[in-house]
Amino acid sequence: MSNTFVCHIYEADGTFFEGEIVSLVVPTIAGKYGVMAHHRNVVVALTPGICHFTHPDGRVEYASVSEGMMRVENNDVLLLVDSAEHPDEIDEVRARKAEAQAMEAKLQKKSIEEYYIAEASLKRAMSRLKLAGKNRGEGL
Repeated sequence: MSNTFVCHIYEADGTFFEGEIVSLVVPTIAGKYGVMAHHRNVVVALTPGICHFTHPDGRVEYASVSEGMMRVENNDVLLLVDSAEHPDEIDEVRARKAEAQAMEAKLQKKSIEEYYIAEASLKRAMSRLKLAGKNRGEGL
């Protein structure tokens, strides 16, 4: 029995990753959710955060992902997200600006819908900054 499974990560602009991996950890409302080979079939909502996956050679790859969904079916995983970024693709200045704008929008308390949108934007900015720091060796 193989210890790998096929993973497809698609973002709005195209394919972020496709290939065989050993494990995958994604951010969800309930916390981090892990997948390994022969995982049961499931559909999970994703929140903005950091996902990581392990290649068969042991190399671990990290990415900042936005909200989306994950489907696990018959040893095949599909992630659909609005955006996904490698650590070296993150513009820290832009992410800090987005974080400040999202914090200000949360404080405005205009409507519950705007509050949740601002909260999601804040989570995404914070995960991008955390991942950018990891790329500089600061750790997660």
